[in-house]
Amino acid sequence: MQLKLSYNEVERFLAQKAGRSIPMMYGGDHTLRITPEVNVLFKTTSIPLDITIDRINGSDIFLSYSGGTGIEFMVRTALSKMKGQPGSEIIEMLDGNRLLLCLGKGSQSSTLLEHVQLEDIHFDSDSVMIDFHLKQQ
Repeated sequence: MQLKLSYNEVERFLAQKAGRSIPMMYGGDHTLRITPEVNVLFKTTSIPLDITIDRINGSDIFLSYSGGTGIEFMVRTALSKMKGQPGSEIIEMLDGNRLLLCLGKGSQSSTLLEHVQLEDIHFDSDSVMIDFHLKQQ
């Protein structure tokens, strides 16, 4: 089975839940480009960030992101600000511009993963596609 979400749907959802817009666009089959606005020296600018799905292992999604020390600092800062917020328990920072999403640690995602097996996440020009199959009970 496949779940298909347009970038616009995801952007609206994030704006509603997080209170800020994060534009998204196609960056490659397994790569998503986001362009969040950040304040740098009294000026707001968009910073392009490519997030690539390296592999999926059960309920764990291994991601890498582009950028040097400045981007890594911003990602670390954003993750530290998320501590204690819903969803923060599923994100782990790894070495070398990598992240681990442990979907099995989230209360809602772990319930879903009792019934489905995640196979792939990929992108096209306007959507995120999530491939999965039902587990045999």
